[in-house]
Amino acid sequence: MTENEARRRMADLTKELEYHEHRYYDLDDPVIDDAAYDALMRELEALEHDWPQFAAPDSPTQRVGGRALDYFEKAAHRRQMLSLANCFDDTELSEFDARVKRFLELPENAEIEYVAEPKMDGLALDLEYENGLLLRALTRGDGLVGEVVTENVRTIRDVPLKLKALPSGDLFGRNAPQFLNIRGEVYMDIKGFEELNRSQAERKRQTFANPRNAAAGSVRQLDPKIAAERPLKFFPHTPGEWPGDDAPRTQMEMLEKLGQLGFRINPEIRLCIGLQAVVERYRELMKMRSELPFEIDGMVVKVNDFALQNRLGQIAKSPRWAVAYKFPAEERTTRINAITVQVGRTGTLTPVAELEPVRVGGVEVRRATLHNQDELSRKDVRVGDWVLVRRAGDVIPEVVRVLPERREHDNPPFRLPAACPVCGAATVREEGKAGIRCPNSDCPAQVQESIVHFVSKGAMNIDGMGPRIVEKLLESGALRSVADIYRLDAATLSNLEGLGEKSAARLLESIAASRRPTLSRFICALGIPGVGATMADVLTENFSDIHSLMQSGRERLEDIYGVGPEVATSILDFFGEERNRARIYDLLKLGVEPQSAPVRELRETPFSGRTFVVTGTLAAFGRLEAEERIRAAGGKAASSVSTRTHALIAGENAGSKLDKAQKLGVPIWNEEEFLRKLEEAEG
Repeated sequence: MTENEARRRMADLTKELEYHEHRYYDLDDPVIDDAAYDALMRELEALEHDWPQFAAPDSPTQRVGGRALDYFEKAAHRRQMLSLANCFDDTELSEFDARVKRFLELPENAEIEYVAEPKMDGLALDLEYENGLLLRALTRGDGLVGEVVTENVRTIRDVPLKLKALPSGDLFGRNAPQFLNIRGEVYMDIKGFEELNRSQAERKRQTFANPRNAAAGSVRQLDPKIAAERPLKFFPHTPGEWPGDDAPRTQMEMLEKLGQLGFRINPEIRLCIGLQAVVERYRELMKMRSELPFEIDGMVVKVNDFALQNRLGQIAKSPRWAVAYKFPAEERTTRINAITVQVGRTGTLTPVAELEPVRVGGVEVRRATLHNQDELSRKDVRVGDWVLVRRAGDVIPEVVRVLPERREHDNPPFRLPAACPVCGAATVREEGKAGIRCPNSDCPAQVQESIVHFVSKGAMNIDGMGPRIVEKLLESGALRSVADIYRLDAATLSNLEGLGEKSAARLLESIAASRRPTLSRFICALGIPGVGATMADVLTENFSDIHSLMQSGRERLEDIYGVGPEVATSILDFFGEERNRARIYDLLKLGVEPQSAPVRELRETPFSGRTFVVTGTLAAFGRLEAEERIRAAGGKAASSVSTRTHALIAGENAGSKLDKAQKLGVPIWNEEEFLRKLEEAEG
């Protein structure tokens, strides 16, 4: 290969890999499988090894991780990284607002523009770009000097290696700033954290206590290849330096420009006019905290106007123009009175700490999961210990760690039993797995949990048949398996303690309505290990009915994008058991008819692969139906306008989304144009 051929091939590979990364990460719509992508990446790596003079600093190979370091160099920040002062209640927030007004010599009734941002629980980073390319990344350190972690940060996909050109007509014309210094937070979302800990446990490596520790530890790995394997993400939040007359004038303008340059912006940031709006936003974030995909520990309140920020200045290491309004602590100290064992629907034994009641996040907590024997042993949790308990969302709280300094007993370490505590079967531990299982599928605990799962909202969605009703039906003998649900009658249900005639009638109606589930819900309801709602959707896209799925082989399953060897084995094992097949045939004989999704001819439409936002009031149908029609036509429906929005569909009283679309130059469709495009797509 000549120099010119190598250079051309490297450029072609770079473009191809960037296209596939965009399809995978931005559109969630890959067009090649992992093996094909890896082959392209390996070819580019080999060419860059042989022709290093042509390797681009923003090459896709930079995401993989370079050579391991012996230590981290240290470097000074171009401008000190400040830390925020905290406030803990509305009174202290009001005092912050009053101080800002006094310093700016504004009247007490003035309403200042503030920006309210979720306070990410991560690690602060300082990024420097020169001529649009990522030059250097530093940790915060002491605020004056930080560690150089550039090689690790290059592996974070939310951090652009090369800034995008700003839209034509912007203050910067079509070019990114020659120099840009941006601060932000690297973090790990909850899903990524849980997957990382599962992977660590399977490899018998140390797990992380929380997402923040996981993110910080990942950024500070001496081997960038390890950092590249970790699900790190990044949100920018503050300018360090943005030189030139064309620099943004406000925090919100800065975030908008950073989005255009290629950064991902936190979607929960809001502009608030006046103190009361800030307080209301804080209350909203408090309520939705457990539903967010990432952990936050408060809300950062910033004066929006940069000119006012400069006038306010700083005190010691904290700015006068910002404060962190912290949430009440989500961790509490309590004592373990006992350790019990639960048996799940797949037979896994889970140790559970029975606690002295304690309020965590506004909820009284009496029990906390100890996960498995490995975790229990690693944390050395014993009956009588004082522990730190954390609650995240509506899941069972967990024991974060033991407080050994408060141990005043001589109780032995707890071991999971050799026999199932429910049915007495000898427990087993499969090689390479953390869980200890009861292998008896007739175990009453497994039967009960499998039925509870079958009737749940994400599965067959039988309203009114909660865990308490399932337990009573099992105790009465009216229920022995999921198929028996469709044998229940009014007389049986009416005689059930705590269930009157009306409730029984409603439950029978709900059971009848569940007889025609979507194929995806039916597959999910079966409780195949490793097959949840998302995987059930994947299978539904590849199999027209339950029979074809049951008869599929390993090769057919592993050919499906997203189905790996482990899930394929789980599916084959499940359908390989005669009792499972018999139960499915029983359900079908009882009138359960899984409905396959209608097969649509794949063709290009005005919506194919594009993202749309619906706002305002439409005359033809509601917003949710409009979004469903968009998805049915091959498009995607988003809730907020961004530079990636193909068009805003604006009804009457469109509001702020219309303003933002106009500002970003996003095309705007009125209802008439939207209906015409739908007709074209559906015709």
